Amino acid sequence: MPYAQVKDTRIHFVEEGPIAAGHLPPIVCIHGAGGSHQVWVPQLRTLGRRRKVIALDLPGHGQSEGNGADRIEVYRDAVIEFVAALGLDRTVVVGHSMGGAIIQSLALACPGRLAAMVLVGTGARLRVQSHIFAGLREDPRRTVELMTRWGRAPDASAELLKQDADAMLRTPISVIEGDLRACDAFDLMEQIKAITLPTMVMCGTDDLMTPPKYAEYLHRQITGSQLIVIPAAGHMVILEKPDEVSEGIEAFLERLNC
Repeated sequence: MPYAQVKDTRIHFVEEGPIAAGHLPPIVCIHGAGGSHQVWVPQLRTLGRRRKVIALDLPGHGQSEGNGADRIEVYRDAVIEFVAALGLDRTVVVGHSMGGAIIQSLALACPGRLAAMVLVGTGARLRVQSHIFAGLREDPRRTVELMTRWGRAPDASAELLKQDADAMLRTPISVIEGDLRACDAFDLMEQIKAITLPTMVMCGTDDLMTPPKYAEYLHRQITGSQLIVIPAAGHMVILEKPDEVSEGIEAFLERLNC
């Protein structure tokens, strides 16, 4: 399994792509709160047909070392160091939910290192309801089940919701809480308009956690950005409508000749 050394922490990642990807910049995918690289498996397979695609486990998640963080900027800096450790330059960054917050912060901090970004199911501000923090301490399983139910479209099966909850519970509760505190403290509502990077914003019509109005705000504030709203999909649009997500990203990059 491949790892990159980031300071004193080994960061796990998976990679797909042709041996010779030509001039196409690589894609780096960043998961959301309590997640791992596993949420990007469909995109690794499809987008990896033409170019290098990398999905990492943030510190404390999946198979990466570390204890997680409670500030988006800490994760942002870890991603910067991860990309540098792999010797990548001018990457396309794709972020879901908290991962979208991370790459917004990244685009403001060092836009010259990026070729483009894709924001999926995210917002410029990500408030978390206070009862979620209490619930994680008092009844973690029930609280995670509630969060994963909010993450899917209304017609999601009980079996699928159980799989989602089981997957999130592989992440330590302390790390999940730190992620949510990082999201709750995140607010770029005023700064987001300074982003000039080529940007696509994507969300599902049935997203309860980061509803379409969040995506529409990002689209209005980021000059020249493109917006795709995918029908019959919730917050986990990357898993619910993987083909539509991959096709949207590919079309966006083709229009950029990127």
